[in-house]
Amino acid sequence: MDKIAITTGDPNGIGAEITIKALRKLDLPAEKIVLISNSAVLDFYGKLDKDYEIIEIPFDASNIKPGEITRHAGEFSYQSLKTVCELNPKAIVTAPVAKNALHLAGHKYNGQTEILQKFLAQDNQLAEMLFTAGGFRVLLLTRHCALKDINFTKELVVTKIKNLKQTFETHFGIKSPKFALCGFNPHAGEDGILGREEIDILIPAVHELRQSGIDITNPLPADTLFVKAAKNYFAGEKDEFDCYIANYHDQGLIPIKTVAADKTVNTTIGLNIIRTSPGHGTAFDIAGKNIANEEGMISAIKAAMNFAGI
Repeated sequence: MDKIAITTGDPNGIGAEITIKALRKLDLPAEKIVLISNSAVLDFYGKLDKDYEIIEIPFDASNIKPGEITRHAGEFSYQSLKTVCELNPKAIVTAPVAKNALHLAGHKYNGQTEILQKFLAQDNQLAEMLFTAGGFRVLLLTRHCALKDINFTKELVVTKIKNLKQTFETHFGIKSPKFALCGFNPHAGEDGILGREEIDILIPAVHELRQSGIDITNPLPADTLFVKAAKNYFAGEKDEFDCYIANYHDQGLIPIKTVAADKTVNTTIGLNIIRTSPGHGTAFDIAGKNIANEEGMISAIKAAMNFAGI
């Protein structure tokens, strides 16, 4: 399918609202977009100004309950993702879903990335979460898991960063990207005084990556590493590094979301189809009030179009 496919996320969140607002602002050719949603859900949250193709996911209008976490909404979210994967579009844009709603519907996934990997991965491909805001990019080595459950190996780090380099070559056109690696522990472990993950896992991974030709730093203290990145972002200057590699969710997302806010785009890489999404969640507290900010969705759609060459 030669289109950008957009899912509208949890029908009780802000997904449909920000999708409608974003499309109205972007004024894209209708033939370039397909919506995976439900007409009743779209009509509830606004009005499309063009005749976009809509692939209907069954959902009873009586089950639209803004701000509520429901099994019906979780099932709708799951079926939307399953359907968009079957379409084989040029790129995928997803509005936010609620993990607890997915779980209520019996779909025990930690997020949309894991569902996309289930349906799109081929030949043992691994989906990765890359967050972008212009030239400020952050890869997460681990995704949605409790801090106490973080468990990674040298082999896993090497594999993920090699995949990242391939993505930079293929999708960003950067042939020799330069990566900055965050230390796992405070002060990058202080030579093992504050933890051994750097010594036992990260530094051996760096040595192997360098042997394969990848330009990557030793593990560096994350609290100071991101300071210069933030300054460069605000100044509009090119950063020294093409991507920062964080060990866990909040280590990487706090810096980029703090400086880029609604312009942060969650990009799924490592699969044959690129997926983008706003960096925020369902915002149940403002769902149905028509006050949601669509800038994140606009950024996600623009990024998907860029990746797809549209």
